[in-house]
Amino acid sequence: MAASEQQDTPPNPPADADGAVAEEVADEAEPEGPDLSSLGPDARALLDTMVEALAEFDPQPGAMSDLPQVTVGRQHIVDACRTMKEDDRTSTLMLLCLTAVDYSETLQMVYFLQSLDPERTLVIKTEAPNDDPVIPSVTGLWSAADWYEREAHDLFGVSFPGHPDLSPLLLYDEFEGHPGRKEYPFYEYREF
Repeated sequence: MAASEQQDTPPNPPADADGAVAEEVADEAEPEGPDLSSLGPDARALLDTMVEALAEFDPQPGAMSDLPQVTVGRQHIVDACRTMKEDDRTSTLMLLCLTAVDYSETLQMVYFLQSLDPERTLVIKTEAPNDDPVIPSVTGLWSAADWYEREAHDLFGVSFPGHPDLSPLLLYDEFEGHPGRKEYPFYEYREF
């Protein structure tokens, strides 16, 4: 074989200890951590502030569209929300919305919090297993949580220790099941 032919031949890829050929590494490495590319500079700075303020609760940073979000363990949700409300850097004096999401194995509670000065929104999430849907109530921090938690109790079966009155909001007392959950059996019907 001529010397010029040897130069054009690509080298053999490296093999591991078992002799298997390693896969080629892509030009772009997988990014580590959550995708925060949808956050602008102000939202990214707010996320950093949230993570710093909630450090003792092991916050997991993320983004919900263009909103900064952190996820904390359910045992920390009240303290995390209190910190976001009382910390001068975030001052989330207002609960905009609180909703439940069923991911089959877990129920996730999503808290949309609003700061008024400066005006900005942030998100805190927590999860509970479907077979143990217990998340402490935040009604002591925001009275607006009252009906949101009652709705989540009706539709998803989430229990909120510390809530003053989890009586049905949308359903009647004898209603069986939780129609917000994926496993709830909806029967087809026809309107006349």
